[in-house]
Amino acid sequence: MMLSRRNLLLRAAPLCLTAVLSASALLAQDSPERHGRKYKPPPPTSKITVTVFKQFNGKPIMNAAVIFNPYKDGKDIGNLEVKTDPEGKATIDIIPTGSLVRVQVIAGGFATFAEEYQVDEANRDISIPMLRPREQVSSYIDNSGKSSTRKPGVQEPVRPKSTDPNAPKSSSPPPAKSNSTQPPAQSTTPAPQQ
Repeated sequence: MMLSRRNLLLRAAPLCLTAVLSASALLAQDSPERHGRKYKPPPPTSKITVTVFKQFNGKPIMNAAVIFNPYKDGKDIGNLEVKTDPEGKATIDIIPTGSLVRVQVIAGGFATFAEEYQVDEANRDISIPMLRPREQVSSYIDNSGKSSTRKPGVQEPVRPKSTDPNAPKSSSPPPAKSNSTQPPAQSTTPAPQQ
């Protein structure tokens, strides 16, 4: 029985394929498997707990914004904002160990707090007493030759004071008075013709 060329190739192909696969399997046992990119584990992180409280009575401040801005090896890693819970605590656990962290706290009715901390340990607890706003002193000099200052809190614009002692005190200024005794001028425009 004579085999055609086509039949011969069809019978020999599985044998060749098996030989190639077994040879590649033997080579693969010696070399490590490679699937995609090389795995790089994340850096070790530290858990930072910030407690924010009022300095004058020690009560916690809820809903204060605590902003973390870490730097590692001179590079800014980014910033994260966390609000404090009812106990005045804000916790974050993704700051890389060994980084310099700038912590900023903003709470309504209190002066803004900012300070830098070197975080080299796995857990760090930071207590921050918040102060009421204080008077700000500037390096600029005002008209009297003294350092310019600004009072704490919201600044209201300066309004001129009335010189009339009998004038009623109201929040709106009095209407302007005219010193003229003449009646108002009549309009000189002609009336439209029909």
